[in-house]
Amino acid sequence: MASNSYNPSRSPGSLASASDVEMQQNKPPVAPTVAFGRRTSSGRYISYSRDDLDSELESSEFVNYTVHIPPTPDNQPMDPSISAKVEEQYVSNSLFTGGFNSVTRAHLMDKVTDSEANHPQMAGAKGSSCAVRGCDSKVMRDERGVDILPCECDFKICRDCYVDAIKTGGGICPGCKDPYRETDLDETSMETGRPLSLPPPSSVGSKMERRLSLMNPTKSMMMRSQTGDFDHNRWLFETKGTYGYGNVMWPEEGGLGHENDGEAASKLLNKPWRPLTRKLKIPAAILSPYRLLIFVRMAVLGLFLAWRINHPNEDAIWLWGMSVVCELWFAFSWLLDQLPKLCPINRATDLTVLKEKFEEPGPHNPTGKSDLPGIDMFVSTADPEKEPPLVTANTILSILAADYPVEKLSCYVSDDGGALLTFEAMAEAASFSDLWVPFCRKHDIEPRNPESYFNSKRDPYKNKMRPDFVKDRRRVKREYDEFKVRINGLPDSIRRRSDAFHAREEIKAMKLQRQNEGDEPVDRVKIPRATWMADGTHWPGTWLVPAPEHSKGDHAGIIQVMLKPPSDEPLQGVSDDTRILDFTDVDIRLPMLVYVSREKRPGYDHNKKAGAMNALVRASAVMSNGPFILNLDCDHYIYNSRALREGMCFMMDRGGDRICYVQFPQRFEGIDPSDRYANNNTVFFDVNMRALDGLQGPVYVGTGCLFRRIALYGFDPPRSKEEPGCCSCCFARRKRPATVAAASEDSHTLGMGDPDEDEMTMSLLPKKFGNSALLVDSIPVAEFRGRPLADHPSVKNGRRPGELTKPRELLDASIVAEAISVISCWYEDKTEWGQRVGWIYGSVTEDVVTGYRMHNRGWKSVYCVTKRDAFRGTAPINLTDRLHQVLRWATGSVEIFFSRNNALLASSKMKFLQRVAYLNVGIYPFTSFFLIVYCFLPALSLFSGQFIVQTLNVTFLVYLLTITLTLCMLAVLEIKWSGIELEEWWRNEQFWLIGGTSAHLAAVLQGLLKVLAGIEISFTLTSKSAGDDADDDFADLYLVKWTSLMIPPITIMMTNLIAIAVGFSRTIYSTIPQWSRLLGGVFFSFWVLAHLYPFAKGLMGRRGRTPTIVFVWSGLIAITISLLWVAINPPSQTSQIGGSFQFP
Repeated sequence: MASNSYNPSRSPGSLASASDVEMQQNKPPVAPTVAFGRRTSSGRYISYSRDDLDSELESSEFVNYTVHIPPTPDNQPMDPSISAKVEEQYVSNSLFTGGFNSVTRAHLMDKVTDSEANHPQMAGAKGSSCAVRGCDSKVMRDERGVDILPCECDFKICRDCYVDAIKTGGGICPGCKDPYRETDLDETSMETGRPLSLPPPSSVGSKMERRLSLMNPTKSMMMRSQTGDFDHNRWLFETKGTYGYGNVMWPEEGGLGHENDGEAASKLLNKPWRPLTRKLKIPAAILSPYRLLIFVRMAVLGLFLAWRINHPNEDAIWLWGMSVVCELWFAFSWLLDQLPKLCPINRATDLTVLKEKFEEPGPHNPTGKSDLPGIDMFVSTADPEKEPPLVTANTILSILAADYPVEKLSCYVSDDGGALLTFEAMAEAASFSDLWVPFCRKHDIEPRNPESYFNSKRDPYKNKMRPDFVKDRRRVKREYDEFKVRINGLPDSIRRRSDAFHAREEIKAMKLQRQNEGDEPVDRVKIPRATWMADGTHWPGTWLVPAPEHSKGDHAGIIQVMLKPPSDEPLQGVSDDTRILDFTDVDIRLPMLVYVSREKRPGYDHNKKAGAMNALVRASAVMSNGPFILNLDCDHYIYNSRALREGMCFMMDRGGDRICYVQFPQRFEGIDPSDRYANNNTVFFDVNMRALDGLQGPVYVGTGCLFRRIALYGFDPPRSKEEPGCCSCCFARRKRPATVAAASEDSHTLGMGDPDEDEMTMSLLPKKFGNSALLVDSIPVAEFRGRPLADHPSVKNGRRPGELTKPRELLDASIVAEAISVISCWYEDKTEWGQRVGWIYGSVTEDVVTGYRMHNRGWKSVYCVTKRDAFRGTAPINLTDRLHQVLRWATGSVEIFFSRNNALLASSKMKFLQRVAYLNVGIYPFTSFFLIVYCFLPALSLFSGQFIVQTLNVTFLVYLLTITLTLCMLAVLEIKWSGIELEEWWRNEQFWLIGGTSAHLAAVLQGLLKVLAGIEISFTLTSKSAGDDADDDFADLYLVKWTSLMIPPITIMMTNLIAIAVGFSRTIYSTIPQWSRLLGGVFFSFWVLAHLYPFAKGLMGRRGRTPTIVFVWSGLIAITISLLWVAINPPSQTSQIGGSFQFP
């Protein structure tokens, strides 16, 4: 394995400024080691070191040298097109590691997994053997797997030998002995279709210049300052330039640059607007009565509470007081939940219009190449033991097969555990994608998750027109079964491999020790038990047996390009006997796939999932810089391959530049048919989220969300305005200067939403985003690429059609080395990552806080409900697991309430009803106190013989009946406009009480202890049992796992059951029976028990089995029956009813 050290250098033409110098002073005390050396095709000088170790026990010497030979007749530059391809192939075959106080190294991988890499895009894919004598390396291959041969004589040469021939061999081909042909730059650009790069101001151009050349070549030179550096302020805040239709900057002279500019402009002005999305309003016959009922119920609740306060129960004032306080809170909580539901809407997209606008030939896009912006897909995983690698692999395969332009899609997998198991599972998935992805494209497969597809109970042959579908499906199914065997066998394979290499190293060490010690007896050599990769080298991440610098909380940063970026042009398959299937006329390209494991070191707060997502944001900005980001949990896969296009319809529509994210609903598989514990959350996803979509947008729920990258960076939306809040009349806000307000209306300015800052200056960006010049440079590019298409005058802040049809730049080592730098553990120090930029830290529910911050800046979000579910995932169906999931959510809400993210402190840019919705997010766990008290009130009433009112008079019954009827009618209307079922609504009501009396109470206590005393409490399982039926899909549903969260609901149930028995006994044997009080108490007790029925059913476990809890129930019931028997049939020695036993 060769090892090369890399760190990007700053050339005079790079994008440096005075703020960069300040950031250098704010760096941590010890920065990563930098060694300069080899010059890449991008013009950067890179450190070059070689490591020929067979093991870490042998002596090693790293030779770091710097070589810069100026171009001379004996040292001609290599062919730019070939060198760039070779460099990218080299990068994709290298494992990059590095981090704090360490050198960034690129480890050239001979093999990534034990299986052979077939696809030419995959890491470890090699061509023919090198023809240079004494070299056993492989020739690099292009997109089709054809050998890259730099000389016309077709002499096969590997990458390293080619570099040596250029640098030290006078540029002479070892085969024909002729000099390598020097390709002219213009000719190369014409042949490869790549745009010409701008002439550098001094010696070499920077990475940013090439990116801008892809963005707007006619205006790039104007954006440069007199010093030659890119002028960010002019780019971001240009207000005096010439604007065309939709505020796109076009050349001042020459109009549109065509002969028929006037005709084109006239056609554009008269062109009818075809929207990509439309709102589907709820029918007035449903929405009007729904709103009316809300106000009617509000009035009835007000009158009822007033009546309750004015008519206390003098006989049981304590019972009346508790009930009134609880009812007041319930009314307030209901208002917080109901008011945001006043404006529900539905939305629809038009994929046909999207295709016509962005993927069909036109004046600005003659070739019909896709003009859609790029999307970076994020998949997060942390522990392969809790999150099976097979599940993650299937999620990755569904992403790679998504129906979106291949060259515009990139997938980044965050392995926060740094496990070799996840790494090799990804490599296996990349290898299997060579077969699976073209198969999906050829036969239009849905869903494109192989596990879900092959286990689907629907007819797989329906609507399949190709005659070879049955044969292809059978072969792919066989290959997938073998793929699963390989994935499931990876843990044992890695363990056996590591044991074998460890034994070999021990033998080597023993031999070496005996040679040094002679005939003297020696002790057994102790060697750290390392985890070994398939190429026979140490895994730089977490080892199976943890060791220093190789544990979950202490390992280097790792980046491996599993699938290198695809070619810009479609790559059609050809008939080949070596392939399993015939992919003729099928695009066989694969999206870029990158494995990322951020650096972790002791003493640093890594901020769990939020920190991992921010690391992916920075790494993707450097490597691909897609203007949009879609994040998925490892167990959520793409169920609708066109979901990305549907989300892009909202982002690319008129006004789409003000949308921060598009949230898709979460749908789940593996839920029991009755949905006992409301795992599907249909009321939240189909009622609450649709209602919020009519306001400022739905909340972010952690997965299945398409983000605008610039919104994640903490910038304000264009044309943002303040909403007249409810407190605006009482608290005056500082007005913005007129010049700033006018500038924000006339042009698109990127501000950070700080009330103390009227505008954003580029000098502050390094302080906010860190000292990576490439990361800071990527920000305006991402903003430009994410703009809607300016194909109509009504589109504001748009981009010119055809700007994104140009190919993206090839990867080189300096880019990946910079990505390693931005995922290091120290990078976020003294920056605003996690504070105002990226995913926000400080809460268990970082997703809600992140979405709240965006809405607080004035952004809008959209809820996209597709006809076919966009994504599907898994959810816990076991009672205990479900309670712990709800506990985590509620704990995050309590943290939000006691933080600066409380909706009471929201800015005036957030709409009032949106603020009410976020306030409800932080307050709902506190309902648990009042709910538990109210659930005990029926039992207290039955025990004491009193009720919450003096008597059950007509007024009380009418109020109670009206409140109940209006609630039922509201539920029916919600079912009508949301499309959910009545059973789902009732399940949600049941689990609201179950969670409110268990997990929510624990979350409030945990939050209060954390805020007031700084005590961290985690509620964990005390005992676990495993399911015995592997063939039962719902075996987990019947598992009984004891947890302390079950104590309050069990207590409530038993207390109410005993109270009912006591109440009946007292009333029956009372001299003057109080039937009204009995009926009131029994009615409310049955109301409580009906809500707790799923909880009681879960405690009973599987039918036909007798868990321990049944014996507890049996004993309690036996005691109750005994007491009743004593009361009904007293001993003969006494005539008193109930004998000597006295009821309370």
